[in-house]
Amino acid sequence: MNRQIRGLGIGLAVLFVALFVQLNWLQVVDAKRLNDNPGNSRAVVRDFVQPRGAIQTSDGAVIAESTPTNDDFQRQRSYPEGALFGHLTGYFSFTYGTDGVERTYNDALTGRDQKFRLDRLSDILLQKEHSANVTLSVSKALQQVATQALGPRKGAVVALNPRTGAILAMADYPADDPNPLAGHNQAAVRDAWTALNNDPAKPLLPRSYRERYFPGSSFKVVTASTGLATGTATVTQPVYPFVSQIALPQTTQPLKNFGNEVCGGPLPEALRVSCNTSFAQLGLDIGADKLAAGAQSFGFTKTPPIDLPFAQPSTFPTAAALARDKPALAKSAIGQQDVAATPLQMALVAAGIANDGVVMTPHVMTEVRDSEGRVIQTYEPKAWTTAVPPDVAHTVRDMMIGVVKGGTGTLAQIPGVTVAGKTGTAQTGRDTSHTWFVSFAPAQDPKVAVAVIVEDQPNVNEATGGTVAAPIAKAVMQAALAGP
Repeated sequence: MNRQIRGLGIGLAVLFVALFVQLNWLQVVDAKRLNDNPGNSRAVVRDFVQPRGAIQTSDGAVIAESTPTNDDFQRQRSYPEGALFGHLTGYFSFTYGTDGVERTYNDALTGRDQKFRLDRLSDILLQKEHSANVTLSVSKALQQVATQALGPRKGAVVALNPRTGAILAMADYPADDPNPLAGHNQAAVRDAWTALNNDPAKPLLPRSYRERYFPGSSFKVVTASTGLATGTATVTQPVYPFVSQIALPQTTQPLKNFGNEVCGGPLPEALRVSCNTSFAQLGLDIGADKLAAGAQSFGFTKTPPIDLPFAQPSTFPTAAALARDKPALAKSAIGQQDVAATPLQMALVAAGIANDGVVMTPHVMTEVRDSEGRVIQTYEPKAWTTAVPPDVAHTVRDMMIGVVKGGTGTLAQIPGVTVAGKTGTAQTGRDTSHTWFVSFAPAQDPKVAVAVIVEDQPNVNEATGGTVAAPIAKAVMQAALAGP
């Protein structure tokens, strides 16, 4: 009998220890993952009946707000601009949780931010309800221009201030209207969610910072910068041969220029006409270690620290992989093979050149004010990474000016303004190409940097980054420089 009691006691003790370990695992070790799960609506249940502040743009447009209702929820979250800011505001849904700014700044919007607790202790003791309004760096006027310029074509536009990292516009097509997900009729909310997730166009996907694409020739900005920074090339040497294709090591397959054109010359000329053979050779000359390090210095392989949830890192092959595979090294130098970038990352590449080689931390929040109008938080610009020394940035800037003045990017020219840019036409392997343009202006004193991608354009000479994406970037830069 004693042996049975002892066995039972040991068994119960083991079960208690297992329960203790499991509870601690869930509450401590795995807590962040569970809390960050987009489908976790527990926090939303807590917040849904609480006062919630507004989200507004830099030019005063309210893009998310709560209004009183007569139902059990007491308040209805609404998005007056619908899909125009759908991927920025995200949604605040009882059933599906939060996304976008609604997620990142949830504690501020609901008044639970630590700043309230420290500064408004007397109000808390009196059980006074708090919320805060979040002002974004994004302008409604510029967001409208970006959205209209992109039109009904799958893709994205990112515009930012290269000196501060402030996002000025972030537009995607298609985008979702968050209003149906914020509804109080949960059957209707579930139907809307199902329809959005079943849509092959992926309207819930913020392409600007969560989708990765081959950057194609827009990546040549990184390759040129790395070549100059490592001393592999200068603006005069080497002079690349004028050819339509080159042989690659370890393979019998040649690497060809777009449209089998013949091109070559020194680095500025190669960038001006976007010569694949010259840049593939430059990549081979730079070598695997230095090219991989150069890409990483611009932010590739790192997650951009933007204040929006679930931002995706851009990818670049490891130095070890490229050292084994020379054809991949050459193709990576022209933004193909296993190179993939978000539109946000390519905007940061342009911004790094514009800002003397320093890439600033991207952000969408400008300030947070409490319900009484007092400022409780402001964003202070800070550097994210140093891509290249200032002299290299200035040289690449001048080369990018040449692209717009008389190269592949002439459709981005703005009268009276010097524009620096780089085109990209990245083959997808589906008989289509992604068309890119990255740019900044004014070139000598940059106020705005832009990246544009338009997906899956036909593989014809009339559908390139210079013809499709450059005019979109021009419209956005022109509007940004014109101001309110």
